[in-house]
Amino acid sequence: MSPLRAGIAFLLVVLVAALAYFGAETAAVRPLLADILPYAALVIFLAGFSFKVIRWAWSPVPFRIPTTCGQQKSLPWIKANRLDNPSTKTGAWGRMALEVLCFRSLFRNTRAELREGPRIAYSEDKFLWLAALAFHWSLLFILLRHLRFFLLPVPHWLLGMSALDGFFQVGAPGLYITDGVIFLALLYLLARRFWDAQVRYLSLLADYFALFLLLGLVLTGIQMRYSDRVDLERVKEFALSLTVLSPHISAAVAPLFFVHLTFVCVLLAYIPFSKLMHLGGVFLSPTRNLANNSRIQRHINPWNPPVKVHTYAEWEDEFREKIRAAGLPLEKE
Repeated sequence: MSPLRAGIAFLLVVLVAALAYFGAETAAVRPLLADILPYAALVIFLAGFSFKVIRWAWSPVPFRIPTTCGQQKSLPWIKANRLDNPSTKTGAWGRMALEVLCFRSLFRNTRAELREGPRIAYSEDKFLWLAALAFHWSLLFILLRHLRFFLLPVPHWLLGMSALDGFFQVGAPGLYITDGVIFLALLYLLARRFWDAQVRYLSLLADYFALFLLLGLVLTGIQMRYSDRVDLERVKEFALSLTVLSPHISAAVAPLFFVHLTFVCVLLAYIPFSKLMHLGGVFLSPTRNLANNSRIQRHINPWNPPVKVHTYAEWEDEFREKIRAAGLPLEKE
């Protein structure tokens, strides 16, 4: 089933690209792609993202349920792990920072394999951590680098970041390191879903669709920069017109740009309905953002409904005469 899911996902992405490419060459469809689709995608993203985050934020979490890899704080002479098992808010913030910036839990991830015997063998999976880290950081650099199209004048820090990313000068235009890194990372993440039987069995159509969509987005961006060049001045004029709610795009902009733009819009609108929502969900995970202070503070569930109980004293009062007649002992005569 996995090749079928991957094939369907690939065809969906190709269909999106074909509709954008041929639609850009049609006078009636071109304004729809440039004037309406970006705003519609942004509204869907903001509404869906806000709804998910608010719903998660209002979910009751009465107990501390962190997953830990270190010693909890208990007796003074036992050394506690302040990051893996924090008992304070500062420690929880530190653990969250390491999780968001360095993917600390993924770094410690292990994989299990059934080998001859049969026996189960556990091994490290550092390549997954490295690919995920490279992809996310490269994507962040690329997103920040694209801010130059929406800002006038371009801030100096943004120019410096672009210069740092493109320090490896090979011909003209300069080669951005993040372009190659994100492409290789996505290839690894996609190939892993094909060669690893366990991951292949668990992969859904949505997993392949997100990877193919990101690959299409990256490849069209690389193609526009290094081979089929587009008029960047016209692209910046279009980006600035979007910021003032008066979209206008020149007829000289190549159809390939519309494919890239459509991929961006589809990805933006798709995020709230996919696993890509971990972008916001990681900050609301109670296993990461809560301090483990259960031995210091008692946590009582405030949502428990009141329970009517029948105490032993009340039961004894109710059956006192029968208990006395049976010769059984009473706590209160």
